[in-house]
Amino acid sequence: MEYRKIKDEDDHDVASDVESLKGKSHTVASSNIALATLGVGSSERTNWKRKGVVTCALTILTSSQAILIVWSKRAGKYEYSVTTANFLVETLKCALSLLALTRIWKNEGVTDDNRLSTTYDEVKVFPIPAALYLFKNLLQYYIFAYVDAPGYQILKNLNIISTGVLYRIILKKKLSEIQWAGFILLCCGCTTAQLNSNSDRVLQTSLPGWIMAIVMALLSGFAGVYTEAIIKKRPSRNINVQNFWLYVFGMAFNAIAIVIQDFDAVANKGFFHGYSFITVLMILNHALSGIAVSMVMKYADNIVKVYSTSVAMLLTAVVSVFLFNFHLSLAFFLGSTVVSVSVYLHSAGKLR
Repeated sequence: MEYRKIKDEDDHDVASDVESLKGKSHTVASSNIALATLGVGSSERTNWKRKGVVTCALTILTSSQAILIVWSKRAGKYEYSVTTANFLVETLKCALSLLALTRIWKNEGVTDDNRLSTTYDEVKVFPIPAALYLFKNLLQYYIFAYVDAPGYQILKNLNIISTGVLYRIILKKKLSEIQWAGFILLCCGCTTAQLNSNSDRVLQTSLPGWIMAIVMALLSGFAGVYTEAIIKKRPSRNINVQNFWLYVFGMAFNAIAIVIQDFDAVANKGFFHGYSFITVLMILNHALSGIAVSMVMKYADNIVKVYSTSVAMLLTAVVSVFLFNFHLSLAFFLGSTVVSVSVYLHSAGKLR
């Protein structure tokens, strides 16, 4: 009897220990799941915060570009060399990328993903977008000879459609029917927001202006999508290294443009002839905008960039109320509403 009693007590203790271990195991597993979920949620919040910051920065910078370009003119002409301005933009962007890398090397050390040394296969793709951006940036200055600021903003929206088509062709990413509808609505909304009720014609643009606008849209769309493909081909590669090599080729191509187009003027009058405080602000704006675009492509995508620049167009109109006594018409409010709906459709229409 005593033996049976002791045995029963031992069996009971063993069973209790097993149940206790099961409970602890279940608790540990639940804790691990909770920690993993918390880590994923924290990572997603960080990514969204990063996307939000770079997108807002791009929107603010883009909204002031057209204003600064127009302000940099004197008596309707650029007294400074446009090619030298573009060269300085690329130089500043290259310097900012190198400065960011220096800080990373100091804090994290040199790794395979942040070292400047690279291979020919990685670098050989950067001259293509660098050349495309060169021609696109030059056209951005000369198109103002044929269109005014509102007309430029309307024609600039051709970039939206070209980006969507090239996004599908080059990156092989499908867009839903709702997203395509969002693209069309975005164009309609941006155009409606810039309509001039005091004129019988929507656009007062000559044929050369239309041709330059179409070429600009194609160049901008192709360069943007191609750059995104390059940047995301190696996700772990530090964005500042990728920027550095892209801007090095940008400097080289712009130096060639100076020699071909403005060599005599630069040699006789000096590199900084005609520069003003507004010109310096414009160069700084373009440099920071370029950095912001690359960040959007790295951490978001080119579609976000398109919508960011479109919202910037509307922000420019709001700022113009205070700077140029711009009148906010009914067309502007209607266009703003359509743009907001198109942004929602693009977000809600993503293919799962």
